[in-house]
Amino acid sequence: MSRILKIEKIKKCYGSKNNITKAIDDISFDVDKGEFVAIMGASGSGKTTLLNCISTIDKVTDGKIYLEDIDVTKLKGNKLNKFRREELGFIFQDFNLLDTLTAYENIALALSIQNVKVEEIDERIKKVVKELDIADVLNKYPYQMSGGQKQRVSSARAIVTNPKLVLADEPTGALDSKSSKMLLEKFNYLNDELDTTILMVTHDAFTASYATRVIFIKDGKIFNEIKKGKNSRKEFFNNIIDVITQLGGDLNDAL
Repeated sequence: MSRILKIEKIKKCYGSKNNITKAIDDISFDVDKGEFVAIMGASGSGKTTLLNCISTIDKVTDGKIYLEDIDVTKLKGNKLNKFRREELGFIFQDFNLLDTLTAYENIALALSIQNVKVEEIDERIKKVVKELDIADVLNKYPYQMSGGQKQRVSSARAIVTNPKLVLADEPTGALDSKSSKMLLEKFNYLNDELDTTILMVTHDAFTASYATRVIFIKDGKIFNEIKKGKNSRKEFFNNIIDVITQLGGDLNDAL
């Protein structure tokens, strides 16, 4: 398997000399192409800071982040904007759809920013619409859609540009259990059938059980890591719960 992402001894500190908080404290791991990795941890564990550093929203204090051969920590200005636009797909908890655009226009915007030709935009949207089962909402505005529909539109926008890596921050956080299950099944489809590489932050054990590997973070460090392997999703869920129990009361909100 080819490596997509390499995190090398990264640190992220906040505060001044006398009062330094280490949000990330010497974390290293790799993600291979086609993996679906979940990052779990309690509030304040550093999981969102980690995602923000990978997505270039935040800068590391020390260490390196490579997406294939690109050292993300060195990118600036236009190169950084181009990298975000072309190499990464983002899925947020609160959807981040533009209210004044229809679902179709929200998805198309990601491509028109890249100067993709109109005919190709239509072709590519038709493809993701089928994959994420959102044909019935294409002409609707965000306020006319359910949370689950909005998140599937947001996912379509993230993958329509064929990014090397999709970053999802608590993607099921604003969804009910039925919509969550439907979205996660779509993530599995994208991962299994289209070889989409997904890195997802979640505090929820059920959500994490859809991934192929879970990395647990505590106090800015990697606490544990487990792989699904040949386990069923239910068995993997139980393994995740076991690690959460080892973490102590830190992840009560994950149960």
